[in-house]
Amino acid sequence: MRAIARACLEDMKALEIVEIDLAGKTAIADAMFIASGTSQRHVGSIADRIVETLKEKGFGRVRVEGMTSCDWVLIDAGDMIVHVFRPEVRSFYNLEKMWGEDRPSERLAV
Repeated sequence: MRAIARACLEDMKALEIVEIDLAGKTAIADAMFIASGTSQRHVGSIADRIVETLKEKGFGRVRVEGMTSCDWVLIDAGDMIVHVFRPEVRSFYNLEKMWGEDRPSERLAV
């Protein structure tokens, strides 16, 4: 599934593609992709391609949020989440910092 998402992002000329391994960090997914499109139309086209391709490849029901405005589209494919942003929206939310490798270790309450 990750290879399909990456191929779609690359084919659609998404910008600044980042893949974050979430295994062991959260139960919501095993992987997250974050990418940018150049405009609302580009963001929507990238998201459409990913959703259509995942469905064609038999990955079942894929949930999508944000297609009405296409500033930030979230694709939830179960074990994988894909975020496609307009650049200014991406920099505002800065998900890479929140979920990236450089984030501080979580401490267990004793």
